Amino acid sequence: MESVSRLGIVGCGLMGSGIAEVAALRGLDVLVGEATPQTAKDGRRRITGSLERGVRRGKLTEEQLTAALGRISFTHDLADMQDRQFVIEAVAEKREIKAEVLAMLGKVVQGDDAVIATNTSSIPIVDLAMATQCPDRVIGLHFFNPVPVQRLVEVIPSLATSEQTFARARDFATEQLGKRTVTATDRSGFVVNALLVPYLLSAVRMLESGQASADDIDRGMELGCAHPMGPLRLLDLIGLDTAQSVAESMYAEFKEPLYAPPALLRRMVAARQLGRKSGRGFYAYDV
Repeated sequence: MESVSRLGIVGCGLMGSGIAEVAALRGLDVLVGEATPQTAKDGRRRITGSLERGVRRGKLTEEQLTAALGRISFTHDLADMQDRQFVIEAVAEKREIKAEVLAMLGKVVQGDDAVIATNTSSIPIVDLAMATQCPDRVIGLHFFNPVPVQRLVEVIPSLATSEQTFARARDFATEQLGKRTVTATDRSGFVVNALLVPYLLSAVRMLESGQASADDIDRGMELGCAHPMGPLRLLDLIGLDTAQSVAESMYAEFKEPLYAPPALLRRMVAARQLGRKSGRGFYAYDV
């Protein structure tokens, strides 16, 4: 099976920029699709900042930084993705937006063995795949934030995904990006979020009910259970809007009360207190 040399990524937020950085450092030609010149500029600045932090920490050389940035280009026209061997959608965690992007990619990315992957963290893959004309070439590849640090990728084939697509996606993640993979059944939440989200929402409900402060909840799990980060700090890192979208998707599929977003979470999202990316969530941050 031919290795991937030309990668496309649609969306250059936290996830898309991280995937682009990892791929460029591994020698791939990366084309990033963004909606506007400003969002493309923001995406390049995000990638550059991450690479520069790697240099300051001694994990990268200046030469590696320069080479990686030279492998990344941007476009505002998804038609430019037509020569890509593998395209990863990494736009907002909204079913309608993802389905629209994948439908366009299905028309543009025409190679028989070209793969179209979605980085959704909760939306059933088959729902997105059936928005395209080529559901056999669509698969879920769920990366974790921050992508340059987190080694795991969930590989999620749908009922329509071909064996060739599954093998190509798994090999791409492991052999070319250096990640470790787990295979998940196409159910909302997959493996990690199916276990993680109820825990995170329980922490919000505990805070909401006044059982404990945010700091005590987080310190309790960090010191009592050896978690590297408490649940509320982790929610701030994930983004409260993303967490709400994941919870809503899981609740829509299973109708289990433990998946329903707590009122406090919904109010904070409405107030744009989204965590680290907005400067305020359960804690305050410099942005």
